[in-house]
Amino acid sequence: MPSGNSNRNSGDPHELQDLLIDSRNSSGRFQVAKVGDNEADAGDKENNGSVPAGDTVLSAQQQYNTYVYDTRYAKSLGQLTREALPRAENYRDLQSVHAHRPTLDELHEAVFHEKTEAKVEDEPQKKGKVIKFGWLEGVFMRCLLNIWGVMLFLRLSWVIGQAGVGEGVAVICLSNVVTLVTTLSMSAVSTNGQIKGGGIYYMISRSLGPEFGGAIGLMFTLANSIAVSMYIVGFCESLQDLLRPFGAIIVDGATNDIRVVGVITLIAILILAIVGMDWVTRTQMVLLFVLIASQFDFVIGSIIGPVDDEEIAKGFVGYNYETFSINLHADYRHFEGVDHDFFSVFSVFFPAVTGIVAGANLSGDLKDPSKAIPIGTLLAIAVTFLSYFGYAFMLGACTLRDASGNVTEYHLALNESLPDPWVYLKNCTDRTCSFGLENDSQAMELVSSWGPLIYGGCFAATLSSAIASLVGAPRVLQALAKDKLYPLIGFFGEGYGANNDPVRGYVLVFIISLGCILIAQLNAIAPLLSNFFLAAYALINFSVFHASISKSPGWRPAFRYYNAWVSLIGTLLCIAVMFLMSWWTALITLVVVVTLYLYVSYRKPEVNWGSSTQAQSFNTALKSVQELNQVEEHVKNYRPQILVLTGIPSSRPPLVDFANLITKKLSLLICGHIIKGCHSQGVHNAITRKTYRWLRRHRVRAFYAIAEGGEDGKLETGARALMTLVGLGKLRPNMLLMGFKGDWRTCDKEEVLQYFNIIHYALDRYLAVGILRVQDGLDYSNIIEDEEVIPISSIEKKDAEEKLRRNQSAGQLSQDGTSSEGSSPPSSPKAERGGNICGDPSAGENNHRAESSHISVSFRKKKREGRARKTSSANIYFGPGGAALSKDVLNNITIFQRRQGKGTIDVWWLYDDGGLTLLIPYILTTRSQFAGSKLRIFSLANKKNELERDQRNMAALLSKFRIDYSDVIVLPDITKKAKEETKKEFEALIEPFRIKGADIDESQEGMVIKDSELLALKEKTNRHMRLRELLLEHSTDANFIVMTLPMPRKGTVSAPLYMAWLETLTRGMPPFLILRGNQTSVLTFYS
Repeated sequence: MPSGNSNRNSGDPHELQDLLIDSRNSSGRFQVAKVGDNEADAGDKENNGSVPAGDTVLSAQQQYNTYVYDTRYAKSLGQLTREALPRAENYRDLQSVHAHRPTLDELHEAVFHEKTEAKVEDEPQKKGKVIKFGWLEGVFMRCLLNIWGVMLFLRLSWVIGQAGVGEGVAVICLSNVVTLVTTLSMSAVSTNGQIKGGGIYYMISRSLGPEFGGAIGLMFTLANSIAVSMYIVGFCESLQDLLRPFGAIIVDGATNDIRVVGVITLIAILILAIVGMDWVTRTQMVLLFVLIASQFDFVIGSIIGPVDDEEIAKGFVGYNYETFSINLHADYRHFEGVDHDFFSVFSVFFPAVTGIVAGANLSGDLKDPSKAIPIGTLLAIAVTFLSYFGYAFMLGACTLRDASGNVTEYHLALNESLPDPWVYLKNCTDRTCSFGLENDSQAMELVSSWGPLIYGGCFAATLSSAIASLVGAPRVLQALAKDKLYPLIGFFGEGYGANNDPVRGYVLVFIISLGCILIAQLNAIAPLLSNFFLAAYALINFSVFHASISKSPGWRPAFRYYNAWVSLIGTLLCIAVMFLMSWWTALITLVVVVTLYLYVSYRKPEVNWGSSTQAQSFNTALKSVQELNQVEEHVKNYRPQILVLTGIPSSRPPLVDFANLITKKLSLLICGHIIKGCHSQGVHNAITRKTYRWLRRHRVRAFYAIAEGGEDGKLETGARALMTLVGLGKLRPNMLLMGFKGDWRTCDKEEVLQYFNIIHYALDRYLAVGILRVQDGLDYSNIIEDEEVIPISSIEKKDAEEKLRRNQSAGQLSQDGTSSEGSSPPSSPKAERGGNICGDPSAGENNHRAESSHISVSFRKKKREGRARKTSSANIYFGPGGAALSKDVLNNITIFQRRQGKGTIDVWWLYDDGGLTLLIPYILTTRSQFAGSKLRIFSLANKKNELERDQRNMAALLSKFRIDYSDVIVLPDITKKAKEETKKEFEALIEPFRIKGADIDESQEGMVIKDSELLALKEKTNRHMRLRELLLEHSTDANFIVMTLPMPRKGTVSAPLYMAWLETLTRGMPPFLILRGNQTSVLTFYS
């Protein structure tokens, strides 16, 4: 019932006037006066006089000095109109039913419905302080810690030694180009609306869809889990190097020591993560300070120069132009079994800059991810690029490429006063040198002013990366688990505490990392992890390119500094780098991505995220349809495009199955449903969703269209609308398929006439016409029960379709991926409004559909739908109350799903209709259900003495058409008089419709059979009776029969007589299709 201001919103045309009257009868006025008390008293006396209460009379002075606000005009706009102003609340929660926004029928029809807020189950308030980070500590700091990794201290000097300063700087620049382009793309994605937890997985899945997102999400989680162990092992190895000169040994000074220290470190990091992100951030800040201090230590040491001859002997000679000029050029060598070149060195260095998503992975913990991710990541790239760039020049200018470490050689050169005092040190032609850029991974420690601080930088880099990976991977897994793209991972979607920390994910990552640490040999899979990251970066770039070229109106990123083609170049660069780093790991990565993509695609998760893939599908379909309009039709490309009058398809499965046999995903199939009376658009949408779910469940590729018979409820009216309007461009039906009206003798004569007129109208529209008859009938609406049936009448009476009445967009229904809106037909509007189409809100209450006494809408459970994919078609039909159907009934329902035994399809090609009567049976033989059936062709002889010639001509024609057949039978005696028994059967059929005499009421025209009509069509009627006799003689054992449909000539034959002809031909026969083409060729023997 209406509540609140429902009386005002009841549709009264004097709504505003009533509101003003109500306000007048309520409280008085609110006045602000600038006059004295005496003047106010005078005003009160005047009011107590002749002026009625509630009116205002102002004196001349008061007109200038007093502001009077009458509460009648202080009403808010919301009290004066039903319209709602734009509010953020109506767009923030995409799944809610917005109580503040009126529905279309409330505005258009002046019908007020009680607004009920969406019922959301109250989640228990989690204790603790919610911690959200800004761009500085949430993104910038974490990216710095990951990009300034262990590669800075252990591999940068080697890169400069191999590639020289020139090409080394080129390696750094190229690496940063890849990450910069990826960051620009990531910034565009992250600013195209609010993003939630899940980081890179969330971005890719919402941009490219669940298939790519699910693949990357799982790979990213696994890669980060293994990366935790790699960083910890790196930390342990650095610690070993530091302690080795002191002889510190725990177990064996080798692998077992790494395992012991690694496990202890991993446990400490796990405890830190579980304690909370606040402590994680504090710890990373400390590590960042150590990391920065170690770099300052390196810069200061390079400026101070070598402090003793031993440092010079090891290659640190201070800034020197000659050293820089030598180190400027490349000197690629054989190292660790590889003959290095530019790209191999690039592949070694590139993993150093792959930490750009460290901040994005914590998107759920950021105050404003749309601002924090672009600012923090871009600044981190800029700072780290400048540092790597500068350190490359510093190392190249102050350190020799090779040095022996022999102080005596240095002293010898000094004593000889050689121009180059390091000539002996760097001569490693016949010996192996252990120092210098090429040979010593601790070159930065040598240059620094205090070596141990460089080790501190290494420790900070490895530990911070391990912490970032252990904290980030569970959050990606948590988002993936919540979306339920994979089975058995939903357990990890649960969060704990005020910050929704993924503790279960922490434990899983801990277990994976623990196993890898115990293995302690991870160098072999290091390239694979880098490839996993690169695959994610490639998809981020591709998602921006794809979203941009799809031109979706929903693609409106606030970050403007991106370009679709630059993103495409970034995609190609990432793929190229994958293969440059390791071609075999790149192939493995691609195989994993494709496998996971296909798996998610096969599972068909019930999600609808508005991805660019969906937008591009629309563009592609639209472009294809438009291009199809430019293609001239040709007989060789003819396809039967069928409009089949099924009603609700679930009521007539055999008819849908037969039509699907003909089109079989290769041609257009439209299921037409004609409803009597008028129903709301919400009812139309509900039936449409139910139908598409049924079609998808039964693997039928078809469209669905509803037409209303109008107030008079005529089937003919709806059928005309369907035949006229259904289709788009060249994608329009060229054939009408109907079920045979088996009750034509007992139903109302008006219905027979409408059925007959539908055939006429189809022929007027140049459509082929097919009528299918199965002896056990096609309508199983009273036998098959849908699940969770909800009669539409109850929906309309109780206003239970309130959800259907809301203005819900596709996105509003599918934020969490659980909406069934994805089953809506392509291009159909998904706004569900309750406005009644024919203007009478109650008109649909007492109406029923053309085929049955009521309409029902069923909503299946997802579990049932998933199970149905694995069961046979027969197992998804149930009787009333879920009772099992008998075997005979199931066989009848699935007659066109089951494989037919060996036999024949008898084709009675009586008249040349363009060849459709022959083409449809041929198509049936190409389907597995009729693969064992051979075509047997029956035709009529023109003259009895030309029998053999007609048979040869037909065989030659079939041969030219390249259609295999088992036999050709020419019938010579079609004009022979029918038997008396056949005549009596026919007379019994038409007896209820016969009218004696010539005069009949005009209202009965076409619904009765006159004697004059029988006389005029005597020969034609005899031919049909003779055909009946021949059918009984030849085709009673056929698997299927196809016969040319008798032409219902206008103004010549009445509806009951025509139906009697069809009854005579088809009664008691195997499945029978009476078919008539539109007299246009659909077969040709030319190539």
